[in-house]
Amino acid sequence: MSLSANVQNLTILGSTGSIGVNTLDVVRRHCGRYRVVALCAHRQVDRLFAQCLEFQPRHAVVGDPLLAETLASRLKAAGCATAVAHGPAALVRMAELPDVDVVMAAIVGAAGLPSTLAAAVAGKKILLANKEALVMAGAVFMRAVRDNGATLLPIDSEHNAIFQSLPRDYAGDPTASGVLGLWLTASGGPFRARTVADLVSVTPEQACAHPNWVMGRKISVDSATMMNKGLELIEAHWLFNVPAEKIQVVIHPQSIVHSLVQYADGSVIAELGNPDMRTPIAHALAYPHRIAAGVAPLDLFQVASLQFEPPDLQRFPCLALAYRALRDGGSASATLNAANEVAVQAFLDRKIGFTAIPRVSAEVMDRIPAGVALESLADVLEADRRARDMAAHCMTKLARK
Repeated sequence: MSLSANVQNLTILGSTGSIGVNTLDVVRRHCGRYRVVALCAHRQVDRLFAQCLEFQPRHAVVGDPLLAETLASRLKAAGCATAVAHGPAALVRMAELPDVDVVMAAIVGAAGLPSTLAAAVAGKKILLANKEALVMAGAVFMRAVRDNGATLLPIDSEHNAIFQSLPRDYAGDPTASGVLGLWLTASGGPFRARTVADLVSVTPEQACAHPNWVMGRKISVDSATMMNKGLELIEAHWLFNVPAEKIQVVIHPQSIVHSLVQYADGSVIAELGNPDMRTPIAHALAYPHRIAAGVAPLDLFQVASLQFEPPDLQRFPCLALAYRALRDGGSASATLNAANEVAVQAFLDRKIGFTAIPRVSAEVMDRIPAGVALESLADVLEADRRARDMAAHCMTKLARK
């Protein structure tokens, strides 16, 4: 139980990433409403150390034992009583803590799935920023949410916008709510206007220079290839029970309209705001109430005009791969996600070129049969492992050419 009826106890999985840092900024503005119980990171010990000194959590988790020893020594010397643990099992424990009310699931990639799923099984209020939990294990994860009475609130700006634009009593039946479809907005990233030929020479630095959002390197590359929007397409399907053919991606360079819901009566309801992740974080933290996020009010006169255009699937083949994975069902989305993670890391490590990312992902999907049902976390992790092995094999072939 929380300290009082007005205080929510919080675990942040991924506290040193951009979502975690923004979550703590919102918490800092409302210290009487939230108490940080656990902070979890991977390798950014200096940032985690500073966070522990400020928020005094009972627990902190890092990725390996040497980092844990270093952090524990520094915290002890600073007079901070935070207990330090390490590894995936510790992340799961932090998600399951009995006195934790809210779990911010913000670990990037497949690494965040076990702890996020543990929060669902424990019946927590989950603020979902780890889209891979649904991309990899949509059926397994949503079943865990339903069966254990967990509350699921989306943090991605697009899904949070859709959540706000749907009826408050929406129960996963678009027809009953008069919903014709969803429109997911995408900035188009840094290469929206580049030719396909120009993309061959893209560097990691260029791919990570997003025009509107400040994000981690992996998500920035996914935004540049539009795989991030493809993963969000799959996430939207599971969150709102809407089929692929009723989810449209629309390029919106200004990132002011965060997404839209189209209704049978001709209405289109959208959520607008400045591109700042503190808005969806504050919305989910306080839901169903509203709190200040520290975000500047939207000035429509300064925005002046809004632009919308269809995505170019030749320039962004990763988006087409996501539609394919969602239509194929079963293990296809987990396969795509794993192949993409391996390829993106190889690109960041300068082992393959930018345009090889979708080629590797497509070849892995071609080689691994789709439609295999995933009934458990073990099934999901096995599909993930198989796809990673295949992606490594495909990249070895690519390097020989």
